[in-house]
Amino acid sequence: MNHIRAVLFDLDGTLIDSAPDLAGAVDRMRTDRGMSSLPLSTYRPMVGSGARGMLQVAFGMPPDAPEFEAMKDEFLNNYQQALDVHTRAFEGVFELLAELQARGLVWGVVTNKYERFTHRIVERMTWLQAAATVICGDTTPHAKPHPEPLLEASRRIAVPPEQCVYVGDDERDIQAGRAAGMTTAAALYGYLGLAEPAHQWGADHAIEFPLSLLKCLDAA
Repeated sequence: MNHIRAVLFDLDGTLIDSAPDLAGAVDRMRTDRGMSSLPLSTYRPMVGSGARGMLQVAFGMPPDAPEFEAMKDEFLNNYQQALDVHTRAFEGVFELLAELQARGLVWGVVTNKYERFTHRIVERMTWLQAAATVICGDTTPHAKPHPEPLLEASRRIAVPPEQCVYVGDDERDIQAGRAAGMTTAAALYGYLGLAEPAHQWGADHAIEFPLSLLKCLDAA
């Protein structure tokens, strides 16, 4: 990958571990209704699926349920009230970003998380403010797996897609990266979901830890 000039990252499950706060937002809905609390391990695999995944785990609720939108709004309101209580960067992320900067590589964020949540997290987690660009789920008319958010990031950092790597922990990330013409890396330390196993996503690389990305860059 010696032609690579930029690395773009998904946010949740790739740069930050937000599972405790997202799970807490939906678990509060259960306890508010007199239901028992579920362990974080039950929610964690589906964090990357957002409200859809969280409501499916907590209530077995599909997106076409009549009450889904109202429940989604309640979940998002809960999350907005406490979105950075337990959220932290994954181990090795700071070192990885510092090394990318030392190598003269640009880095940025492309997430499906809405702007109103992402911008608040960037404000609170000041290290994210060093990102060359932050593209959210509602920045463009499309969200991943559509390639447009990644292409928009490419335009904003003035680096062609073929000179970018996209790193993410969900199959949609890899689909978006491939469709955008970028090199892709699956973050196996992330949430991964319950659909196709990560090794079947078609990523160019798979990394066990954030710092493992450097080995991929070194192998070029």
